Amino acid sequence: MVKVVICGASGRMGQTLGRMVHESDDLELVGGINLKPSSFFGAEIVEAKDADALLKRTKADVVIDFTIASAVVGNVQVAARNNCALIIGTTGISPAQRAEMEKAILGHVPAVITTNFSIGVAIFQQLVRESARLLKDYDIELIEAHHRNKKDAPSGTAKTLLQIIEEEAGTREKLYGREGMTERKNEIGVHVIRGGDIVGDHKVMYSKNFETIELSHRAYDRSVFASGALRAARWVVGKKPGIYDMNDVLGLKK
Repeated sequence: MVKVVICGASGRMGQTLGRMVHESDDLELVGGINLKPSSFFGAEIVEAKDADALLKRTKADVVIDFTIASAVVGNVQVAARNNCALIIGTTGISPAQRAEMEKAILGHVPAVITTNFSIGVAIFQQLVRESARLLKDYDIELIEAHHRNKKDAPSGTAKTLLQIIEEEAGTREKLYGREGMTERKNEIGVHVIRGGDIVGDHKVMYSKNFETIELSHRAYDRSVFASGALRAARWVVGKKPGIYDMNDVLGLKK
């Protein structure tokens, strides 16, 4: 059994992950970390200051983090000190925070880090890469939508898609929304929607005279992210120290 500790255990993703680990036949939920002590699915939730003791006591194999940027670095550091593999789905991480994470991980523990753990999104990103390579002379627009409580904008997944597009179609100015007299040039239009309980929608649109091609992915439930994260958790335990992504987990070409 793979022993799992979940950071952000009382949040929506934490609760989804906890339930799915609890219901799994090959994963064991041994604890959670959150702002306040509590419990979920028969496992103890401790404050961040007690995380080190929790990991030592439970001998956790993997720590899963879907929290916020200000918390993730500390969670990564305590997990790495306890030789726990890492699954990190937190977005909005700054370059400085990423550097601190890498310092704790590299040479010490294996970690899967991605902006989106949905298996469908991993395939979607491959399709976006191929289409950007073939349609680099088209106008490109990116639209993403999430629930009203999501703090970072554009989403981490949208930023990953922009990176993929520019790797294949060349660097372009990013124009975040439009207003007034704005003649289109060779930019990528980026449009962010926040409302209600939208789980996660992403669309890339390629347009030229007389035709438009659209690629899109829509998540209907957070369980798609949790399912991918748990697949990564099963995969990462026992791997060599280093940073991996979902292409590694799924055996896809990079």
